[in-house]
Amino acid sequence: MTEFEGRVSDHPIEPIFLHRWSPRAFTGEAMDQATLLSIVEAARWAPSSYNSQPWRYVYAHRDTPAWDKLFGLLVSGNQAWCAKAAVLMVALSKTTMSPRGTEMPSHSHSFDAGAAWQSIALQATALGWHAHGMVGLDLPRAAAELGVPDGYRVECAIALGRRGDPADLPESYRAMEKPNARNPVESFAFEGSFSPT
Repeated sequence: MTEFEGRVSDHPIEPIFLHRWSPRAFTGEAMDQATLLSIVEAARWAPSSYNSQPWRYVYAHRDTPAWDKLFGLLVSGNQAWCAKAAVLMVALSKTTMSPRGTEMPSHSHSFDAGAAWQSIALQATALGWHAHGMVGLDLPRAAAELGVPDGYRVECAIALGRRGDPADLPESYRAMEKPNARNPVESFAFEGSFSPT
């Protein structure tokens, strides 16, 4: 089976799935625009219902005017460890689609935006960076301050950065700074009918 830093898959998978995790300790290294665009390009190729591509991102590099706006939307617990991220993003999804030229509600907009988030996380990992998604932000204020129009949903924030030293984190976060485990496949994949656990 596949193994990485204490994570072991029960079935064979590509190593990048175990290498991808969500650290909080970042080095503070800046990310150039070309690298960010390479990471976001991966989202472009995610699957979506009717190829509607509902994902949208607002981003800011650290030490730029836009950074303060995005950083200020995070809850204080996330601000405590995000200060050394290279880039902050807010992910949104368009709640409607136009599969045949007529605007209609999209049942899968969040699901599709989640597929794009996974693409971002895996591309960041492949390039030697890490991505940490979080819902700990003021969602209504994010919509207002970022100028999000009706018909879009704020999904989450994302911190991008190079993995740093856990000793640089506030003490309450240090013990959590390691890749975590997952539930076994048998607990969420069922043949023939649903079996709640």
